[in-house]
Amino acid sequence: MAEKLTKLSSSDIRMQLQKTPHWKLDEGTIARTFKLKDFYTALLFVNAVGWLAEAAGHHPDIMIRYNTVELRLNTHDAGGITVKDFALAQQIDALPTIG
Repeated sequence: MAEKLTKLSSSDIRMQLQKTPHWKLDEGTIARTFKLKDFYTALLFVNAVGWLAEAAGHHPDIMIRYNTVELRLNTHDAGGITVKDFALAQQIDALPTIG
């Protein structure tokens, strides 16, 4: 059985955001926007995010606008932001963005 994740407190979220400075708190999610070279590169990046998300069993909301990719993370089962969101954010930050 999977471990039940608990929603982080506001102070814990602020502390985690210091470790992921490109992400911001936005409407109950952590969000980041990536500007890439072109549409094709944006699709390659989104596919890489998809592989990470599948491996983690955790799926971000993804919006693609030509060369701009917006990602939003929260843990629906916990009703908010958890350590799982920040773990995936750090993995995403490690991807090459070819911008």
